[in-house]
Amino acid sequence: MTPSLITILGFIGVVAFAISGAVLAVKKGMDIFGVNILAVIAALGGGLTRDIIINAAPPAIFQSPRSVLLAIVVANIVFLIAYFGKDIDEKLAVFYDKGMFWIDTLGLAAFVVDGVRACMNTVYKDNLLLVVFVGVITGVGGGVLRDIISNELPVIFVKHIYASAALLGALITALIWEYLPADLCMAVGFIIVVLIRVIAAHYNLNLPRINKK
Repeated sequence: MTPSLITILGFIGVVAFAISGAVLAVKKGMDIFGVNILAVIAALGGGLTRDIIINAAPPAIFQSPRSVLLAIVVANIVFLIAYFGKDIDEKLAVFYDKGMFWIDTLGLAAFVVDGVRACMNTVYKDNLLLVVFVGVITGVGGGVLRDIISNELPVIFVKHIYASAALLGALITALIWEYLPADLCMAVGFIIVVLIRVIAAHYNLNLPRINKK
């Protein structure tokens, strides 16, 4: 597996979820410390949870500070844009409603396949249930922590086939891992997650729910 692909997917995931955490923090009126904390949690919470599950010690974020620093840089850029921008609240609201779909989708897809990759490089690679679970939790974990801390109902439970896309992407990536090059497996899984999310959003598809007045 080429290090460049891992680096690119990691970069996409960290930047995407750091933006999502920072924008939500600004929208919630948090100060600059809160913006940074929520961005870091959103960007790295899933990976930290993954490493704890697969017993990777110390977790990756403590082995190299690059991802943490990247999330902090992104958070402060978002904060500065919001702080000095004119009519930024309205623009952020529009961005959060529309742009966040793509940011969440790209981050989700990148982290799901990276989670599968991480588990496949351990002694647990033959445990399909664990591999898929680790892929899913890597993808959704940061977003769930982000939403809970900011007092939001986690998006995975309410919008546009979110965790289900992560589940299918992780499952297919794991199933084809032994038959195709790792890079290709990750690319396939990434595309599957994105496609499912895009189709679900385009047709406004959601899982069944009980609507009570």
